Amino acid sequence: MRKAFLRHVRRFPWVTNVTLYGCLFAGGDFVHQWFSRRDKMDWSHTRNVAVVAFSFHGNFNFFWMRFLERRFPGNSAGMVMRKLFLDQTTAAPLATSVFYTGVSFLEGKEDIMEDWREKFLNTYKFLNFALVPLYVRTTFTGCCAFVWATFLCFSRQSGDGTAAAALAWMFPPKEDDIYEFFYI
Repeated sequence: MRKAFLRHVRRFPWVTNVTLYGCLFAGGDFVHQWFSRRDKMDWSHTRNVAVVAFSFHGNFNFFWMRFLERRFPGNSAGMVMRKLFLDQTTAAPLATSVFYTGVSFLEGKEDIMEDWREKFLNTYKFLNFALVPLYVRTTFTGCCAFVWATFLCFSRQSGDGTAAAALAWMFPPKEDDIYEFFYI
């Protein structure tokens, strides 16, 4: 089954990678909502995240990864550092900005830049070029994007864009811990 899947990815890399990336990104919103408000899922938000992921993120990442590999071929330490530097200084800010503004636009917000202004810098603070073959690199990035999308969706709906807020949401202090903190 694995060989058949990889053969399909090699034969149709763009369609396969963009589809998997979009599904994983939307899955990140689903996971966020499942853990934060299971009884009141907002499917329109998941749809909006999926639209942004399918229309921009998956495509952008697919062509961005191909560009980086063609411009800086190989996985030597120098090439990996160049690709990583460019990815984090060019692609990451653009993709994060498109997420915040794109979802706000699809939700019909009056000020689509509001979430970006409030959360982008906190979010931005937050090796696939050496070990992952090019034909599955977008899918690998999509798996990372699943985790990233879960964080972004949390941040957009109930956080402030910091990892600390996400960790506090994931691991809330128990009442006993609070009691011990104040009375020791």
